[in-house]
Amino acid sequence: MVEFKSTVMQTATTLNKTQLEILQMFKSDLSEDELLELKRMFVRFLAEKAKKMGNEIWEEKGWTNEDMKRMSREHIRTPYKN
Repeated sequence: MVEFKSTVMQTATTLNKTQLEILQMFKSDLSEDELLELKRMFVRFLAEKAKKMGNEIWEEKGWTNEDMKRMSREHIRTPYKN
């Protein structure tokens, strides 16, 4: 049993503050439906955050719809090296 506790403590020290907080919030088991709802909420949260960041960059750069159309036609991938 001591070995198990040691492994758990080692794992816990590699988690960041956010991960530890989430683990504390969900000490009890969630149903499959609750887990799915939680995953969807988290994805919406991250999507909204990405959208906000994109909008901030858009405003900062002063881009227009014409810029978006032009960029969508550009080939900007990094070429592969042989």
